[in-house]
Amino acid sequence: MISRLFPLGIFMIFVAFWVIYPGCASSPPSRFYLLSSMSETGPEKKPSAEDRCLSIGIGPINIPDYLDQPRIVTRVAPNEITLGELDRWAEGFRNNLTRVLAKNLSILLCTKTIAIFPWRGGIPIDYRIEMEVLRLDGNLGGNVSLEAWWVVFSGDGKRMILAKRLSFNEAVGEKDYKSLVLAESRALEKLSREIAEAVKNLPHLP
Repeated sequence: MISRLFPLGIFMIFVAFWVIYPGCASSPPSRFYLLSSMSETGPEKKPSAEDRCLSIGIGPINIPDYLDQPRIVTRVAPNEITLGELDRWAEGFRNNLTRVLAKNLSILLCTKTIAIFPWRGGIPIDYRIEMEVLRLDGNLGGNVSLEAWWVVFSGDGKRMILAKRLSFNEAVGEKDYKSLVLAESRALEKLSREIAEAVKNLPHLP
């Protein structure tokens, strides 16, 4: 009796595995995204010949803990967020944001050097820009909101020259993560333009 049931048990296990395995194999793959710089989202705005060329230090840039994770955050209510199951950042969100901000400023300003924090002590810096991102999220098909404090210091970091808080909204358009990330990139571009314009009007430091 046992000899007859044993092959049947093996057969049933094989059938169960055959049913489950195709389902696992057909699971949709994760999708990975990056914030994009101005050169990838719209026409570049070149600095004029009259602009003075500067050495800029970027950072540190702080972001909320809820954004500092691989899964992309969307807001479903004022006090409720959700995390993408398959939609993720291709690199650390803080690093991606810092790199894109640096690239945008290199397009908008005449720069001799752009250094990202932490930089080596021997690099000459005219101004350093620090930032506290308060919010950068949105909802699919709705709007993206960006809120940030940013401060300009002298190159040695000992003198605060300018401090501002800015907020921007950007329409997402389609109800997908690609459109959401593009809207976040456009919001970051707006912030970059505001910072660049302010830096152009800063006084020469002794």
